[in-house]
Amino acid sequence: MSDGFDRAPEQERPQDSVSQQNSESAMAKPQVVVAPVLMSKLSANAPEFYPSGYSNYTVSTTAYEDGCEDYPTLSEYVQDFLNHLTEQPGSFETDIEQFAETLNSWVTTDDALQELVELIYQQATSIPNFSYMGARLCNYLSHHLTISSQSGTFRQLLLQRCRAEYELKDQAAKGDEATRKRFHAFVLFLGELYLNLEIKGTNGQVTRADILQAGLRELLNALFSNPVDDNLICAVKLLKLTGSVLEDAWKDKGKVDMVEIIQRIENVVLDAHCSRDVKQMLLKLVELRSSNWGRVHVTSTYREATPENDPNYFMNEPTFYTPDGVPFTAADPDYQEKYQELLEREDFFPDYEENGTDLSGASDAYLDDIDDEMDPEIEEAYEKFCLESECKRKQ
Repeated sequence: MSDGFDRAPEQERPQDSVSQQNSESAMAKPQVVVAPVLMSKLSANAPEFYPSGYSNYTVSTTAYEDGCEDYPTLSEYVQDFLNHLTEQPGSFETDIEQFAETLNSWVTTDDALQELVELIYQQATSIPNFSYMGARLCNYLSHHLTISSQSGTFRQLLLQRCRAEYELKDQAAKGDEATRKRFHAFVLFLGELYLNLEIKGTNGQVTRADILQAGLRELLNALFSNPVDDNLICAVKLLKLTGSVLEDAWKDKGKVDMVEIIQRIENVVLDAHCSRDVKQMLLKLVELRSSNWGRVHVTSTYREATPENDPNYFMNEPTFYTPDGVPFTAADPDYQEKYQELLEREDFFPDYEENGTDLSGASDAYLDDIDDEMDPEIEEAYEKFCLESECKRKQ
């Protein structure tokens, strides 16, 4: 006898079919229920999903390690990473280590190192707002690239490239608008390098490159010697960026270079034929320097703070309003008097003697007054509620 999972033949005679139906109904064999097949559009070959904003630079670089025919050149790989940092500057911390490791296995010749330096320099001086990121990148690579070619280390080649541009400063400051624009980008990049490029001394101390400090001084001279508007604007940007650090460094060496620069600015404001807006920018810069570049070295402690020496002395005090809607704060000379009048008029506190009278009795009396004024229906409902609650508690 066949079981319930046997398949019927494809062609069946009519009489056999009738007898088979009678037999099946008599035996009442169980029916097999076949679950519906769910169709899915998911595929194991689908590309990996990444949420918006996710940095997929790591994934794109691993494709280069699979021996594909479109394996990139050093220039393509570096430019890809620089564009990645330009679009997602926040990914610097997460991606820079892998980038440096890849370069250590790739940059093994003098030409490759020179090409790397040139690519970073061009990106930092041609893409707006990349000078800061470029300076950070240069500082990281100067400490983590292991190659030291016959031409020098990464930092040495970088400074040589900057030196070549620096030598053209006088011609560039006098050049046409496009030439001056490239020169200004170089000036600001050198300022970022001065702030971010760390030089480790023999004792492990970290210092800035003094050669860049001297170079920035001469670049300012070139800009002020050709006082057209865009040169002066570049000088203002550079001093806002590095002025406080430069002045501190010069003061430590007993130099008065910043005093000379400020004098130069004042002369430009008086004599140069620049626009009124640029002159205003220069005057604002002089004002900024006179306030120690906006820095506050000494702050008053809480006990020393007074309305005279602390502008925020009354900052945390409340603001009150008179019946006429006029605001007054603790900074108001009549604050105490108005505040006391407000308390007396509103009768915020009950009268009590100054000898330490206990206020608990007053509070009880206040509650008794409230009980006396309770509506009878409310009082009855309240008592009923208390009784029901007590019964439930005992159960």
